[in-house]
Amino acid sequence: MPIKLLLRILKIIIMSKIKVNGKNQEVETPISIIDLIKKNDVAQPEMVSVQLDGEFVDRAHFSVVLVNEGNEVDFLYFMGGGSYPHIN
Repeated sequence: MPIKLLLRILKIIIMSKIKVNGKNQEVETPISIIDLIKKNDVAQPEMVSVQLDGEFVDRAHFSVVLVNEGNEVDFLYFMGGGSYPHIN
């Protein structure tokens, strides 16, 4: 049985070091992406995109994807823009 599944079944909580937006953080793991968003008081959580170890996480999976020891998480916001009108 994979260790992550076993930990999830046993609901064992471990203090782990992770990186969030490039800064070290110690959290109880495993922790879901959605719980990490809440823990970090992420502004506009409905607009944030998340990378876990460089891979984008589908928003539909935020509640089931788990962060563990050594993982790197980035909260990202994508900004749209347009062209600036050029006046001669």
